[in-house]
Amino acid sequence: MRLVGRANPVTRLAAAVVVTTPLLLTLDWASSTVILVTELALLFAAGLTVGALWRSAWPLLIAAPLAGVGMLLYGTPSGREYASFWLVHITAGSIGLALAISLRALAIGIPSIVLFRGVDATELADGLAQRVHLPADFVLGTLAAQRLVGLLIADWRQMTLARRARGLGDVWAVKRFLGMSFAVLVLAIRRGTKLATAMEARGFGAHGTDRGSRTWARASTFGARDAWLIATAAAVAATGLGIGLAIGTLHWVWS
Repeated sequence: MRLVGRANPVTRLAAAVVVTTPLLLTLDWASSTVILVTELALLFAAGLTVGALWRSAWPLLIAAPLAGVGMLLYGTPSGREYASFWLVHITAGSIGLALAISLRALAIGIPSIVLFRGVDATELADGLAQRVHLPADFVLGTLAAQRLVGLLIADWRQMTLARRARGLGDVWAVKRFLGMSFAVLVLAIRRGTKLATAMEARGFGAHGTDRGSRTWARASTFGARDAWLIATAAAVAATGLGIGLAIGTLHWVWS
């Protein structure tokens, strides 16, 4: 995944949007299959391994077939009926819908997960502010909040160990959870207040004529690799839609 990993995080985000947006607008097995197979072929060619794919996307690989099973059993019946029991009707239409839902979920989820695997949050924030020109205060505030999520988890773990050491870990589960939640909320408010003060002291949120002249420690740049990634994503999406249209299976979600 070196070719993809070296691309700008904003480009990886844009590529995921380009390749998945057509799948959100269509619901057919042919275009989803073509896009999914092409995605996997390109990702494996770029260095993705089966083990890395499983570690990154195993919840999706389990959930997608389960979503298909629900559609298979309870989808709108149409066409030839193969089996039925009470509310369950397995027909040609429900089989096609189940297959389309499963393939669609995989085709949308796998590139989104893999493309964002290993993305540095700071580099993504730099790109969103410098290249997409989102408000810098909003982007960096969101980045700071994201960084604090790890501290929140660490606080919860440390407080759990401390309460157990004091003999408070064996009380009623709901009471323990409520007490821990309140304590962590207090810590989060205190830390958020300190962070807000520190960011204000560094000029975040200042209003003036030089508001657009903020400097950056690291420049976010685009190159040939980024253009190649976007073009490849567009080609994959166009190929899937074109084949679905050619064989007559393309079905828009609103039709």
